[in-house]
Amino acid sequence: MTTAPQVSRPADTRPAARSGTFVIESDLPVHRLGFGTMRLTGPGIWGEPANHDEAIAVLRRAVELGINFIDTADSYGPEVAERLVAEALYPYPQGLVIATKGGLQRPGPDKWVEDGRPEHLREACEGSLRRLRLKRIDLYQLHRIDPKVPMEEQIGTLLELQREGKIRHIGLSEVKVDQIEAVRRLTPVATVQNRYNLVDRNSEDVLDYCTRENIGFIPWFPLAVGELARPGSPLARIAEQLHALPSQVAVAWLLRKSPVMLPIPGTSSVKHLEENTAAALVELDDSTMQELDKLAPKT
Repeated sequence: MTTAPQVSRPADTRPAARSGTFVIESDLPVHRLGFGTMRLTGPGIWGEPANHDEAIAVLRRAVELGINFIDTADSYGPEVAERLVAEALYPYPQGLVIATKGGLQRPGPDKWVEDGRPEHLREACEGSLRRLRLKRIDLYQLHRIDPKVPMEEQIGTLLELQREGKIRHIGLSEVKVDQIEAVRRLTPVATVQNRYNLVDRNSEDVLDYCTRENIGFIPWFPLAVGELARPGSPLARIAEQLHALPSQVAVAWLLRKSPVMLPIPGTSSVKHLEENTAAALVELDDSTMQELDKLAPKT
């Protein structure tokens, strides 16, 4: 059984700061290890958290640990995660960047439906502004490009909101390289949020593109390790050698993989938050990175 890691020391009171800094669109610096709020909601990403006080404590502890990049969305709950962020952290400390997303409808638990109609995107953005108690959202991400609506109309709506001062930067989620390039013909793309982790490398080409173009890459579901973390596995062995947890090694691998990588591991537990954030203190050498790179399941 893997014991708790010994990587955190008394001097490391803000371990997220050790993850390095990435500057979004040349004017928005964030520590590269952030926090994702999806898991603060109920089962199926639906409804209120099982433990409201713990959810509030997690958000406040995240800031204490040096996290200054929090990712949320109107669809988490729906609306629940954004309200929790404001309840826990408003008035916001200087330098805290809150990113949110719009473009999905939630008909029920674990159900997600694209909705890129201009009227929906506008309503979603203005609802997020109210719930987060913000005058402007620093990073507003199109949660999905809706295939039922012309892409130019979806991005055009975000550009209108940007001109009105309601959005600072525009990001995308779950997109391919050709889609990013198409959007970049209309507007700069500040970040891309795609699923990516040790066991899912399907967005490798998107990560490579973002690295070349200095676009922030936000890997969602960053802690997925699955069978790789079983006792005696190569990942478990590496973690034991580093006095770390397999999940911490998975996050450390992401941070080392690219300078534009912005992992946002989420949790509803303060204990797990502290463990996840300590991943910024795990140092991987070149040979360990090569071992980890080989762990992707064969397709």
